[in-house]
Amino acid sequence: MSALAHRACPVVLAAPSGTGKTTIARALVESFEEFVFSVSATTRPARAEEVDGVDYQFVSESDFQAMVDADEFVEYATVHGHRYGTTRDAVQSASDAGQNLILDVDVQGALQIRDRVPEAVLVFVFPPTADMLSERLRGRATESDELVKFRLKNAQGEVEKAEAFDYIVVNEQVEGAVHEVRSILIAEGLRTAQAIDLSTVIRQLQRRIDEILARDFDSGGE
Repeated sequence: MSALAHRACPVVLAAPSGTGKTTIARALVESFEEFVFSVSATTRPARAEEVDGVDYQFVSESDFQAMVDADEFVEYATVHGHRYGTTRDAVQSASDAGQNLILDVDVQGALQIRDRVPEAVLVFVFPPTADMLSERLRGRATESDELVKFRLKNAQGEVEKAEAFDYIVVNEQVEGAVHEVRSILIAEGLRTAQAIDLSTVIRQLQRRIDEILARDFDSGGE
């Protein structure tokens, strides 16, 4: 019997800034064809290496608000003074294509998705230690000391929300974290609720068993 077809589901990665969730998300998309990256809309200015429509959909504050008013987002939030959001179209397009949509969002956005996309799998990414988180933030060329301090203080509140998530992954080493997230999605795909048309598959199997019984056991006599 071949593997049962199953529905793809969105996977939400959330973590304190500097934990490496974006690196994990990109590694999943680059390494496995069943994953696709969600491109969030944001009012944040693009960094030098970022490409509009690839890293983010960069929009003005007024355009973002128009999208909010039109109920185009499954989640949106203000983070470090800028607005970010995930569109309904992104979630639906991935579902239609049978791909697991990777949503790289902040903690408050993840909890919005819990309410609006109940089939989503929420994964909280932990740093190995607070010291390593500080080192990673300080290692960014774009982070001032004041911004590092601000992000670390935010992290104290964000980790309190971890218990509202489905899974915890510690990002001590990227390859290991990627493997763990993919394993989570493989397991989620094996849930009975995720199987496509399971009742039909069951009936087909039952009918074939009837045929085998009739052919191999009922025709030869006692």
